Amino acid sequence: MSKVSYYTPEGLKKLRDELQQLKDVERVKASKAIAEARDKGDLSENAEYDAAKEAQGMLEMRIAKLEDALAGARIIDESQLDMTKALVLSKVKIKNQTNGMEMTYTLVADGEADLATGKISVNSPIGKGLLGKSVGEVAEIQVPSGVMKFDVIEISR
Repeated sequence: MSKVSYYTPEGLKKLRDELQQLKDVERVKASKAIAEARDKGDLSENAEYDAAKEAQGMLEMRIAKLEDALAGARIIDESQLDMTKALVLSKVKIKNQTNGMEMTYTLVADGEADLATGKISVNSPIGKGLLGKSVGEVAEIQVPSGVMKFDVIEISR
């Protein structure tokens, strides 16, 4: 059974588009590659056939993973979110107490995380540490090198 994951409408569309691409285009390519390799003769010594079968297996595994994610996907209703706490889709500005560096992150679902654009997963250590915090609170986050403390400066949507 799949676990429930929350997505923005754009994130859910991206997931569905990827699944459609894999099913409609990549699956056909994998079948053709297997057929071409099979036509080349003895399958017991055919490395091309083995590679094509392995690629097909990986593709089917990715399709199953996406289908499972979509089965548990829910769209977030932003109008129902508490604006005073850091929740999914919150843009949180934090300040590192050790070095004074300020950062702004948007808390998103796992599938939408992209550190380059400032989107971190709610399941990452920092994301988990920020969830439920309000402006003025200190988030103590366990990282491999110890505990980091961040001041929550601002929360927005």
